[in-house]
Amino acid sequence: MAKKRGKSGETGYIYRSMKKHEKITIAGIVINTVLFTIKLIGGILSGSLALLSDSFNSLTDIISSIAIFLAIRIGSKKADLDHPFGHRRAEPIAGLVVAIFAAILGFEVVKNAFEGFFDPKPITVNALIFAVILGGIALKLYLFILFRVVARKSRSPAFAASSMDYRNDLLVAFSVLVGIGFGRIGIRIADNVVALFIGLFIIYSGFRIGVENVDYLMGKRPPDEVIERLTGKALTVQGVKNLNEVKAHFLGNYIHVEVHIEVDKELSTERSHRIAEDVQDLLQEDETVDHAFVHVDPI
Repeated sequence: MAKKRGKSGETGYIYRSMKKHEKITIAGIVINTVLFTIKLIGGILSGSLALLSDSFNSLTDIISSIAIFLAIRIGSKKADLDHPFGHRRAEPIAGLVVAIFAAILGFEVVKNAFEGFFDPKPITVNALIFAVILGGIALKLYLFILFRVVARKSRSPAFAASSMDYRNDLLVAFSVLVGIGFGRIGIRIADNVVALFIGLFIIYSGFRIGVENVDYLMGKRPPDEVIERLTGKALTVQGVKNLNEVKAHFLGNYIHVEVHIEVDKELSTERSHRIAEDVQDLLQEDETVDHAFVHVDPI
């Protein structure tokens, strides 16, 4: 996703990217709504707790897609007086919402699975039910690939959270097939066991998504390799003798970096300022950096 300020065509490119991402999230909402409805009906008709659990997982995907859609809309807004550095934290907030709902529904699935151990119900499976499951796998695979590609290109925490969720959905769907298969041969408890693991897996995934997005919101320091790369870039600017300090933190899914450069004290103020601008421009060319703050230390 383009982010550099002051470049020709930047605003139009960002607008087109945002519109494309909005269309993708709308597609996710529609597909997940269809899957939730079909799986819910299939689970009720078959009596499969695993399939019912998977339908609730599709419900979290609907919420996820809606949250991402709203986050993209808000995050694409320009900086204003109340938000001088833009609205990039909207996407991590959406990711956190996804995590919370995943945890709530995961606990509900676990509760239903435990109840099933003490009140087992017969499982009725036919060709239609299998078609629903296999169709769900195909659609989830499509969504996983689509959201994964967008997440890698845009470094969007919201899209990354959804792609991880869709990957989990694929594993869950295969688990449903296993549970129904055991149910068909008379081992009904296997369906409850599968539903239990589905619930635990949803909770675990929600926890991971939550931790990652909380880090974005709390301004976590980027990895060492990012700091080292930015340090190396700053030192390549002519006139920079050394760096006193390099600090960086996430603002949403992009980075704000602060560097203290050492320059010759005999240089004019104008020359020192020009060197600082060169460092700022170079750092802001990095695809991870939203804004660079440069402080000049004369030596």
